[in-house]
This record gives sequence, C-alpha cells and structure tokens, in this order.
Amino acid sequence: VQLQAYGGGLVQAGGSLRLSCAASGRTFTSYTLGWFRQTLGNEREFVARISGTGSRPMYADSVKGRFTISRDNAKNTVYLQMNSLNPEDTAVYYCAAAAGDYYSARPSGYVYWGQGTQVTVSS
Repeated sequence: VQLQAYGGGLVQAGGSLRLSCAASGRTFTSYTLGWFRQTLGNEREFVARISGTGSRPMYADSVKGRFTISRDNAKNTVYLQMNSLNPEDTAVYYCAAAAGDYYSARPSGYVYWGQGTQVTVSS
C-alpha cells in the first residue's frame, strides 16, 4: 500500500483544513487507516483512526470534538477534517495503514506510512 497525504497549509487559529490521503492497492478496505502528527524533536503522536468499513473512529483526547476522520472506499481515500484549529495543532501530519481492524493508537502497528503534509496554525 502506498499512501499520499495532501491538503496541509497555513491557517489562522479558529480556522479549518481538510487533509486527504490517497492510497494505492486493491485491498483498501482491509486496512485500518490512521492519522498521526509530529513536531520537531517530538515523537509521532496519534490523532485518529478508522476501520476498513468506516466504523469505530477513535480520536486523541486533544482533538476530540474538533477533528473528524472519514474514508471513501470507492476513492481509496481517507480524510481528516480539522476544525477550530489552534497553534498547538501545528505539525507534520502523516497518514498510515495497519492490516486488519487495528483498534489502537500505537504507531508500531501501522506498517505503511505516507510522506506527511505540513499544517501550520498561526495565532
């Protein structure tokens, strides 16, 4: 599975962005998809995940109620809608895929990673 994330950019605090991640491969629905983020000098942080069928979304406490993960299996794409952004959301955002129904925030279970897209939130 190859993943390509895009949609990042510069936004003011309180604004919104939608990230997209396009995946290659014919077995897209066999994978759990997740979003992570990372700032310089810090470990990669879990943001959200969603199962192959689009059910059982899970979110980090820091984004719950503001971010929404979804997927369109017909388009082999997973999305991250980010609302009410604040400067603490500034990071490089990565999409990732885990085999099966991986209901966990641990990065170690995600075997495929996209290249990352920068999100910068100005105050």
